[in-house]
Amino acid sequence: MMHRKAEVCSSRPIGVFDSGLGGLSIWRALRARLPHEHLLYLADQAHVPYGSRPPAQVERLSRAAAGWLIGQGCKLVVVACNTATAVALDSLRAGFPHIPFVGLEPAIKPAGERTRTGRVGVMATPGTLAAARFDRLLERFAEDVTVYTRVCPGLVEAVEAGCLDGPEISARLRAYLNPLVEAGIDHLVLGCTHYPFLAPVIQEVVGPRVTLIDPAPAVARQVDRVLASRRMHRLDAGPADDRFATTGVASSFALRLTQLLGIDRPFVEHVEPLRLVETSEPPRACRSAGLPSVSGEDI
Repeated sequence: MMHRKAEVCSSRPIGVFDSGLGGLSIWRALRARLPHEHLLYLADQAHVPYGSRPPAQVERLSRAAAGWLIGQGCKLVVVACNTATAVALDSLRAGFPHIPFVGLEPAIKPAGERTRTGRVGVMATPGTLAAARFDRLLERFAEDVTVYTRVCPGLVEAVEAGCLDGPEISARLRAYLNPLVEAGIDHLVLGCTHYPFLAPVIQEVVGPRVTLIDPAPAVARQVDRVLASRRMHRLDAGPADDRFATTGVASSFALRLTQLLGIDRPFVEHVEPLRLVETSEPPRACRSAGLPSVSGEDI
């Protein structure tokens, strides 16, 4: 009987949330690495972007998003937003202690290990750069490296609107990134999940000598490791399901899914704007299976 309950839990979806479209870059990496897992993606587009919001508000919205996913039966939640990870990850783990959470952080460690010039750049939102978690990353992994940070207003909104290239985007990126290139960086960390969708234009602006670092593959590897360590990989046969939900306009989100991921005529569920979820109880099947609490799964 215990085996059956564990199997029921393993067939539950992986939940992924972001304030908008950016987390789809994480979804793409998860789908590539874990083709047999069910995925449920929630875009809190009623509140996009998170990066410029006060930390207390980001924490509240993140808890609501995670609570909704857990209420849908998700066995693991990926916080596919750098700002939400920086501000709310510890709180989410404390509030939902029986659910594994995987967050993402600016890839300071690989940039610091690979740099040849000793100078790396990070483009991110104000919320990510101002968080104590980012300061700890610099202390741990960039002691002997000069890190140039850059807030990039308007890029999240551009991706949300489907503007992935063109003269205006190129001009904006040149204004943000030319000072970093002139400073001699040789690696540029994409510190917001929206930015990989602008990677071709970013690469054109910074030139071939600068390597872009996208954290999405590392996040997918970490999710795979967490599932394996808890024996939570999906075991039953059959195709994997992809579900998409948004607190914004479902038809607009569906158009962006086609544009960004090539998904043909996707169905998108509309979810009412999120409210704070007070419960920290895990789904009954997972609780009965005796899954352990999680103290930390950083990438």
